[in-house]
Amino acid sequence: MIPKKLELLSPASTAESAVQAILHGADAVYIGPPSHGARKSASNSIEDIERVVDFAHQFRAKVYATVNTIIFENEIRQVETLIKDLYTVGVDAIIVQDMGILRMKIPPIALHASTQCDIRTPEKAKFLQDVGFSQLVLARELTLNEIKEIASSVTVPVETFVHGALCVSYSGKCHASLALTGRSANRGECAQICRLPYSLIDSNEKKISDNKYLLSLKDFNAHHNLEDLVAAGVSSFKIEGRLKDVGYIKNITSLYNIQLNKIVRKTPDKYIRSSFGEVSLKFSPKADKSFNRGFTSYFLENRKPIKIASLLSPKSQGEHIRKISDLNNGDGIGFYDKNGCFNGVNVNKIEYGKIIPARKVIIPKGSEIYRTSDIKWDKMIKGETAIRKINLDLTLENNRIKVKDERGVQVILPFDLPFEPAQKPMEYFEIFNKLGNTIYRIKNFVNKIETNRFYRISELNLIKRKMINLLQTANLSTYPYEYRRDEKKVVFPNEHVDYRENIANHLAEEFYREHGVKTIEKAAEISQNLNKGDVVMTTRYCLLRELGICKKEKKKSEQVRFPLYLKYDGGKFRLDFDCKNCEMKVLLD
Repeated sequence: MIPKKLELLSPASTAESAVQAILHGADAVYIGPPSHGARKSASNSIEDIERVVDFAHQFRAKVYATVNTIIFENEIRQVETLIKDLYTVGVDAIIVQDMGILRMKIPPIALHASTQCDIRTPEKAKFLQDVGFSQLVLARELTLNEIKEIASSVTVPVETFVHGALCVSYSGKCHASLALTGRSANRGECAQICRLPYSLIDSNEKKISDNKYLLSLKDFNAHHNLEDLVAAGVSSFKIEGRLKDVGYIKNITSLYNIQLNKIVRKTPDKYIRSSFGEVSLKFSPKADKSFNRGFTSYFLENRKPIKIASLLSPKSQGEHIRKISDLNNGDGIGFYDKNGCFNGVNVNKIEYGKIIPARKVIIPKGSEIYRTSDIKWDKMIKGETAIRKINLDLTLENNRIKVKDERGVQVILPFDLPFEPAQKPMEYFEIFNKLGNTIYRIKNFVNKIETNRFYRISELNLIKRKMINLLQTANLSTYPYEYRRDEKKVVFPNEHVDYRENIANHLAEEFYREHGVKTIEKAAEISQNLNKGDVVMTTRYCLLRELGICKKEKKKSEQVRFPLYLKYDGGKFRLDFDCKNCEMKVLLD
């Protein structure tokens, strides 16, 4: 049986963060190109992406570019040129939301279906596989059983998020930002209105919850669920965070790299990593050292979890501190004041077991203290924190050098240097193992050279450099690119689609009609006609469950007069509850 490849997929806001992700164990990175990425503020030049590709491919790590916004009619040629440029510099795949791309004049680059495609069913997954997608990014809201059902219905790799910020709405189905601000999440411009405070009121204007962050979810953490996800059929494990700093990427990538390696070591006959190179860390990764709003495993283990929102603050709460003595002078701390607001202050010093804050502030007695910044950790994480090396097997013979690496790359070069009689045996291993700043190190060394030979060190260093150059060239020439799959004539699961399918150009419309869709409503970004009663969010997160007033708990829910509304400064949303499917809909009111 051929072992299944497991991929750790890390975010990259910049070329530097991409390099650091790979150094810390990522098998692949996803990065925004100059335009049309779902994080508009995390775009990169083609030249920077080429630099990432050159670095990543040394380890057979992959680079995916996020071309995952919807595309307007007048942008089709621009996007075609963008994709050609990405293909030219060696990008492995593009992550796509807009089906119009499948009708563009582009090279045969591999296509991945973005989480913006809202893949929640085996039918949708099978359709996207059949029309040519090589990898499917599933919706974040799925349970392990649902993931397993989808993964077993397709043959292409299945990718799931495992860490980071959670969108409260099904991805690709959120139009709240567009409705309130004109900034579309489907265009990479989300205003993150889910991180704002709201009051929950009933039809009698009774306040059920006042000025809380009712749509702000905790951060996802599936660190302890990886083995279950692997068993469910997932092969790519995605970390959210293209807007996060390099320290976050180093720390969280390292955390999941260690966990995936444990799984591979436990079952080496079943699983292998999809890239190569051994990572040596100079620190111990800890999830709560990086940005987090508290953690949740979301719906993985339970279809109806409770307490998955960060109701009191959308800010990072950091690391829970159990002992005051664990704090350092200069650390940032956070705590909840008597009004339930999350406040922060810097530590001036710790004196007699008490916190002396840098400014006057009242920390309520018995408060839970969170470290929001760790001065020692922050200094450490900015330095060099990891190296990644490709292991070599090297054999020296009288007339040749044979070297093979863990990637399967092998080179043989002549060893025909002039030599003199040796006074004593040469230390060949010490000479050849000095590989400087290269990505290589010798794991197994065999010396078959006659002991009476003496070579000049300078000559040996020259042939060593030639050996490294040949390895690099051989790796690039044998790099295994994947190309776009064929598109089959299959029928889309629905005959009629509304604005939530995000069809914004004639090529996308052509795609859907060719796959059996009869009536098409244009994307809201095109029609600009979101009206009262239109759904702007659909979510599995339910405020009734979160606040303990689920309709199935009749005694509590009977005290509430439906419908309910989310009130904000300037207006309100109406909430509808689909209890049969355990979904909440947010509508324009």
